[in-house]
Amino acid sequence: MYLVTLVVGVLLLSKANALKCFECVPGTSETCIDTAKECPSPNNLCAAMRLVTYAGASKDKEIKAKMCALRGDCIRGSVNFGSDKTVIVSECCSSELCNIQHASEPNFVPNGKKCFSCEGNQCMKTLNCEGDQDYCITSTINVAGEVQTLKGCASKIMCSENPSVLFQNYIGLGSSCCQGDYCNSASSASAGLLLLPTSLLFLVLFT
Repeated sequence: MYLVTLVVGVLLLSKANALKCFECVPGTSETCIDTAKECPSPNNLCAAMRLVTYAGASKDKEIKAKMCALRGDCIRGSVNFGSDKTVIVSECCSSELCNIQHASEPNFVPNGKKCFSCEGNQCMKTLNCEGDQDYCITSTINVAGEVQTLKGCASKIMCSENPSVLFQNYIGLGSSCCQGDYCNSASSASAGLLLLPTSLLFLVLFT
């Protein structure tokens, strides 16, 4: 009897400590309506997330969402191949219904670092990195059976030892990163694969 009482007490305590956050999960229209929802775990934070893709200088696609999230989902990063760019901003807070605002717009300011990027089969074009893009990246994608090389700039969070399913749609497979201006030349060595430490809900939203 004591054990049953203890288990029930723990469950009620966990529920009482869980945050209530706004949830807004976009459908095919990429829009949604805020709904207040109690998070499933006291470890959750409230999050507002924004994923934006760019074609050249123009915004191509934007997805905004709100939800309960783990601390590891609170990230900011981008990858820039010159011809296209992908940015994710996930901002978290820890008070009741605090994620009322959408995540902030990405801000692109050149940081002085330079990497190679590709135009067609030529990968010697200079790309000026922006914001926290402190690494050069090299990747490949398969387009209609033809393998193409991508080079550009990436944030540190995109460059770690474990692959991420999330960004493979935007970056491709076999990605590697390095530090130093123009280090992503043909002879540059890998510094690791892509990593974005996000929950399964990110995969449902953005892939």
